[in-house]
Amino acid sequence: MFKAIFPVTLIIALRFLGLFIVLPVLSLYALELDGANEILVGATLGIYAISQMIMQIPFGAMSDRFGRKEALFAGTVIFMAGSLICAEASSIHALFIGRFIQGMGAVGAVGSALISDLVKEEMRTKAMAFMGAIIALSFAFSMTLGPVIGGYFGIDKLFLFTALLAFLSLFLLFGIKNPPKIKTPNKETKVSYMKLLTDENLYRMNITNFLQKSLMTMAFMSIPIIMTQQFLWDKREFWHIYFPAMIFGIAAMIPSVIIGEKMKKSKEMLCVGIAFFIASYCLMGYAKNEWFFIAGVILFFIGFNIHEPLMQSLASKYAKVKNRGATLGVFNFFGYFGTFCGGVMGGVFLKYYGMAHIFWGVFVVCIIWLVFMMTLKNPAFFQNIYIPISELKEDYPHYLENTQGIKEWYISDATLIVKFDTKMVSKESILQCLKNL
Repeated sequence: MFKAIFPVTLIIALRFLGLFIVLPVLSLYALELDGANEILVGATLGIYAISQMIMQIPFGAMSDRFGRKEALFAGTVIFMAGSLICAEASSIHALFIGRFIQGMGAVGAVGSALISDLVKEEMRTKAMAFMGAIIALSFAFSMTLGPVIGGYFGIDKLFLFTALLAFLSLFLLFGIKNPPKIKTPNKETKVSYMKLLTDENLYRMNITNFLQKSLMTMAFMSIPIIMTQQFLWDKREFWHIYFPAMIFGIAAMIPSVIIGEKMKKSKEMLCVGIAFFIASYCLMGYAKNEWFFIAGVILFFIGFNIHEPLMQSLASKYAKVKNRGATLGVFNFFGYFGTFCGGVMGGVFLKYYGMAHIFWGVFVVCIIWLVFMMTLKNPAFFQNIYIPISELKEDYPHYLENTQGIKEWYISDATLIVKFDTKMVSKESILQCLKNL
């Protein structure tokens, strides 16, 4: 499994490294450009999330139609072009345009869909956890390397470094195994975005991604301000907090995957993650010394990393295989929208009310969120059967299309894959009927 997904994971990790590495110093650099002011700097920082949000669904749908690798190539080239524009920018307006173009290379959903294509559903949470761990490490390294490289060589060199990482990613595409060719029933070939938005499980996952990313942005906006203003830390020392917090977060992924996947408790683990968010914001909101605040930061990273692999995996499990790219595009759309909204709401609350009021707002939202998640259908009751086509009779589609409890079926590399609800139909009865039609 890891051999198949490693090149894809590395491409995504390099993308995030290029994004994260400029974050610690971007606002300081942007303020020095021609025509800059605080409002334009804030817009320049946030515009990436807006263009990502806009392009997630088109790129996801494009990958369904033209291929995952082709969509990854196109998105990487666009991201590289935006990085080069940022590197050469001498005004805040040029930097704004460069950041917007960077975000247009929105291949997050494509990468997740490709990993989902390359591994069996039973291994998907492990694959997503591996991807999440590599991304988390890229974030930890970027928090250390960004201020050092930017301080010695200038932030324009950081953008050149980002473009170089994107260029190297193009070569990694050649090492990616082509996903299996999928054949689905004719009725499954067209995507209905209304269905994707109203599906009872998918819209719960979309809202979960929105809220999780909102809390993430709110945290990353609040933590540096409080550490510098309230606890008088130097910004060059922030990695002392972020790095160990990220290590705790990565460690939390392991039990999250084991309990969520092996023990079939994905929904329950998502609820545990929400409880960690409540506890973390409580500590950060009412911390009287820096150690309680740092404990809150660590709890936040634990909750975030409990969620991350399970959310990606669950969203892909609820998706129909032919529309997986589009489904994950919608899922990521909500995530980036949450990124934008979390920053805006966090800024308003922090400026006018303070961190303690942020906690109470988070507390109310999380309680509603917990109640909302109770109605999520746990995919623990979904199972897959893998049967070689050679063992089936020609009229097997008739049985599959008229049997209650069969959620989806498709052919992948001469193998019939049937997803079914174990509460409604048994594996034995499906096998018996398929082989004795």
